[in-house]
Amino acid sequence: MKKRRNPTISDVACLAGVSKATVSAVLNDRDTVSAATREKVLAVIRELNYRPREFARHRFRSDGERSIGFIIKEDDNPYYAELIAGARRVAEAKGYTILVASSEGSFRAEQQIIQLMTAKDVNGFIITPVIDDEADLSHIFELKRRNIPFVLLEGIRGLQANLVDIDNVRASQAAVQHLMEQGHAHIVYFAGPRYSLHTEERLEGVRRAFSASNRALRDDQVIYAGAHARDGYEAARAYFAQRPDPMPTAVACYNDLVALGVLRALQELDIRVPDEVSVMGFDDLAFLRYTPWPLSTVRVPKETMGEKAAEILIRNIEADQPVPIEKVHLDFELVLRATTRALQPST
Repeated sequence: MKKRRNPTISDVACLAGVSKATVSAVLNDRDTVSAATREKVLAVIRELNYRPREFARHRFRSDGERSIGFIIKEDDNPYYAELIAGARRVAEAKGYTILVASSEGSFRAEQQIIQLMTAKDVNGFIITPVIDDEADLSHIFELKRRNIPFVLLEGIRGLQANLVDIDNVRASQAAVQHLMEQGHAHIVYFAGPRYSLHTEERLEGVRRAFSASNRALRDDQVIYAGAHARDGYEAARAYFAQRPDPMPTAVACYNDLVALGVLRALQELDIRVPDEVSVMGFDDLAFLRYTPWPLSTVRVPKETMGEKAAEILIRNIEADQPVPIEKVHLDFELVLRATTRALQPST
């Protein structure tokens, strides 16, 4: 059977009824093309699954060099190390090299990284996008416009794209509901960074847990901390040093690193865990199973997420025809260890 020829810029121009120069102008986002013509060209690009020339050149190099850009948000967060390990295992088996860069929570840095990697002919991207009120996500929409393959590890509203994640709302709700079922009526939530959709989703899960129990979640029960251990430590020191009334009997945290910081602050303030305050994390980072406080948490299948993202991305990179968008939500698991306990019923 004859192998299908990959579409060229000439094919796009012919089907769209424009010149190759016009197609090039659209690909390079020049303002010399009318909106109607631009949309017509982009529709043909999507229909043919046409990839810009530089990507095709790199994709079919005779020496077989192929690479994937993996963009994370915090280079000191072990969560991403486990994601990368899973992606690397699949990528290397398929002959791809993983190139990792961190935006450190800056959408401008994320833009620069994508632009640099694109110029270096990276075949596709796995991205944990920076999302907040200030973020300009045009660089990610541009990837889609140019038909450059990518997979997200957090969703972007309004963008239909490949996604691998868990149901963060449902997972966070399950964690807080468990604390409530254990008799905890006074719960505070240490929320994540404002540049992450996961922050919003996990906070929504907390709200749903309270709503399902017919309790109101007050503003003073949500403390915005961040993503790092220091964030949790500093937020917990400030909060618990005031000896709030009523004193919380449980703390749910955005992630395990924040929970680790909370645990350290509570120790310094002579507040016993879990006798006085239970602490629940999120992610199940492997090394926290071996700390002085084996952490109760939500297990996220991080390596499997990385594997699935790489599989989807490579399938898109190597496809000769458009591949349907895949949205994969993996299962989570509640893991109970030494930092939470059930309260004794009042008598």
